[in-house]
Amino acid sequence: MALSSIELTNRALVKIAAAPISGFEDGTAEAIVAGTLYGATRDALLSAHPWSFAAAQRLLPRLVAAPVADYDYAYQLPADFLRALSAGPGGGGRGRGLDYRIVERRLHTDAQEVTLTYIFRPTETAFPPFFDQALIARLAAEFCLPITESTSRADALYKLAEDSFRRARLIDAQQDVPGRFEGFSLVGVRG
Repeated sequence: MALSSIELTNRALVKIAAAPISGFEDGTAEAIVAGTLYGATRDALLSAHPWSFAAAQRLLPRLVAAPVADYDYAYQLPADFLRALSAGPGGGGRGRGLDYRIVERRLHTDAQEVTLTYIFRPTETAFPPFFDQALIARLAAEFCLPITESTSRADALYKLAEDSFRRARLIDAQQDVPGRFEGFSLVGVRG
């Protein structure tokens, strides 16, 4: 079942025995805490792992202004960009292999075209159930101290959130072919 940001938040609030909210602008203590912490917590969890459901590839538009130093070209990052995974020569069918640096929300490189593989911010309704559970656990841990003022309870919830995060990463990793060595000299020697 796809959950909205409010439904995810309410499940986290229930875990700490707090009152659910109908919106982030309710004016209640729970809504103020949730509205303040939700977006940053969601983005941090999305950025913490190369989730298959949040990975995308895009050919980047080149900017007119060249970088000041080190590289020849600058490219605009996508609006939904959270974290780079790799970059490759555009049009070449590869999303990895380029030397690049991200500076001031622009990608700098010497390549004339760039395909970026990156983590983006999907809508909450696109989150798979294993990520929902990890996010709910993390939100409960984040909300606990400001709402309940219990440090021992918050510490316990952070441990549960880490366990939930590890489980979610394991499930997500099973949806991809394991990485392999490419261009490694010892593999070539073996013939």
